[in-house]
Amino acid sequence: MQLPVQSQSTLYAEPWEAEAGPEDLLHIARAADRSGFAYLASCDHVGIPRRLAAAMSTIWYDPVATLSFLAAATERVRLLSHVAVVGLRHPLLTAKQYATLDHLSGGRLVLGVGAGHVQEEFEALGVDFRQRGAVLDECLDALRAALGSDEFPEHHGKLYDFEGLGQRPRPAQDRVPLWVGGSSPAAVRRAALKGDGWLPQGDPRNRLPAQIARIRELREEAGVQGAFTVGAITEPLYVGSPRWYVGRRTLTGTPQELAESLRAYRAMGVHQIQVRFRSRSRTELTDQIAAFGAEVAPHL
Repeated sequence: MQLPVQSQSTLYAEPWEAEAGPEDLLHIARAADRSGFAYLASCDHVGIPRRLAAAMSTIWYDPVATLSFLAAATERVRLLSHVAVVGLRHPLLTAKQYATLDHLSGGRLVLGVGAGHVQEEFEALGVDFRQRGAVLDECLDALRAALGSDEFPEHHGKLYDFEGLGQRPRPAQDRVPLWVGGSSPAAVRRAALKGDGWLPQGDPRNRLPAQIARIRELREEAGVQGAFTVGAITEPLYVGSPRWYVGRRTLTGTPQELAESLRAYRAMGVHQIQVRFRSRSRTELTDQIAAFGAEVAPHL
């Protein structure tokens, strides 16, 4: 699940999150950890321009700091950046931060990356917004090297060139999973050819089969081998029968009914689903997390 509180776009934030803070994040992360969730995710924005602030808000916690904070409070749940806009930073800096996170968490990092979409962020940081796709492509190659086993990673590209600079601690994992976010044709191609997984951005169910087929086609044509994780973001969920209006798109019902609906994702070729629960308070959210883990997940 994507963590609440740490990002508060009007597209998905609940009213109670506006007054929430670190203690709420801890309670929610621990609840997800206890309930068997696969990962907790945190977003990435350096700054939100005034023209977007009303819709997106300016509340966007830093993913490295947030996931590190929660790593010490959890035991087994993985830690996903969904997504890190890695083109805003030099890949050696990104590698240093996330390798340390992986080391401190005992190998629980999944590095989700994306091209970004807020032009003013790029301009403020001196990065060419128009070239963000090409920048991300090379960042992925550079991060493969910088997050590998070599204490002195090496990369020679058009944008980044480094060797002979030692970075320890190394990641605890032999291979940090790199999941690529986005649903444009370029993002899907990037995920298929350079990633270990794909994180779609807002694709409804009826679009997923064609996107997944395209990924398989691209990987087969290029001869890309290895495991690949296909993700999906489900509709909003509420376990049980809500006594308040949870929105027309929200899936509600018994655990068996919810599981039957969600199993359709597996039939499409999806390996992991990201869920978001409707809630009016932290307590209602953690109750939903516990109910999903105990009553819905066993049916998936």
